[in-house]
Parts: sequence; C-alpha cells; structure tokens
Amino acid sequence: MKIIIDAGHGPETPGKRSPDGRLREFHFNSAVAEAVKKRLVLDGHSVIFSHQKEADVPLHERTHLANRLKAELFISIHANAFGSAFNSSCGIECFTYTKPSAAAKTLAASLQNALVLATGRPDRGVKGADFAVLRDTSMPAVLIECGFMTNRIELELLKSENYRTSCAGAIVFAINCYQTALHSRRKA
Repeated sequence: MKIIIDAGHGPETPGKRSPDGRLREFHFNSAVAEAVKKRLVLDGHSVIFSHQKEADVPLHERTHLANRLKAELFISIHANAFGSAFNSSCGIECFTYTKPSAAAKTLAASLQNALVLATGRPDRGVKGADFAVLRDTSMPAVLIECGFMTNRIELELLKSENYRTSCAGAIVFAINCYQTALHSRRKA
C-alpha cells in the first residue's frame, strides 16, 4: 500500500508549541512520523513523507503530492492545543473531512480506537472538519491529534520517547488492520 505520512506543520510554524516553549509540535509530529514510516516499510508498505525537516511545506503542496502519487492513504500526525495557556483539555481525537468516504470513516475509527487503547488517554472521538489535508486529498485521509501540548500531563507524555513509540505503534496497527479489512472485503 502506498501511504503518505504527514508530520503536520513545519519546524518554524508560528504558535505551534507548548505554552512554556519546551515542545514545538513539529518535533513530536516528525518523531512519530519517522517511527511510523520505519514500521510500515518493514510491513511492506511504500511510505512517502509530505513534510520536510527544514521548512514548512504549504498544505496545497502536501495534498498535490499525495494526489499526484496516487497514494492510497493520507495520515497527518499532530499534537493538539486549546488556547495559548495550560488548561485541562486532554485526549485523543481523529478528524475526517466533513463529507468523508466510508473508507475514511473506517480508517479514522481504527486509528482512534488504537490510539486510545495504546495511550490510555481520554477518547474525544472521531470528528469532521474542513481541513485542507482532508478536503483536498483524493484518497482516505485522517488527521490525528495525539494529545494536548496545552495540558501539563499530556505535554510531558508528548515529550517522552515511550509515548511517541506507543502512538507510532498504534498508528501502524490501525493501518494494518484497515488494510486487512480492505483485502477481506475485496475477496468477499
């Protein structure tokens, strides 16, 4: 399966950091994306990054790349935030486009369940949103929020290697479950 993995935002995207400045969202996103890619490649998938380590790639370039390469899945990895100060918002949530395909709904549910089980964080559910990476891609696309940088407990988790590994493992597990279900439906 050809999969686009997107470490949401770029290293210098303004405002995409914890209130204390100790974590830039891209550092979490890219670390998880790297771990996901390594595992998916071992499982026989073709994985392409839509982001770059040195610069913020515009959203239209990310979606254009996915569409041009005819990717079968688009997964955008993020750390969430609510406001600009620490607060109690917490948990895992996944987003599909506001008018998702059945495949995107299935993929999002699989990702949401796997991440909640792997991390033990609260389940905020699967939601619809008019995000460019979901709207402008022609394949099933899901944007994942792995926890809140504006929550002190989750900030510490987002900075930890163990939590990043748990998130990556859950994402890979969900993608492989999705692929297995897809193949089963095609054979039926």
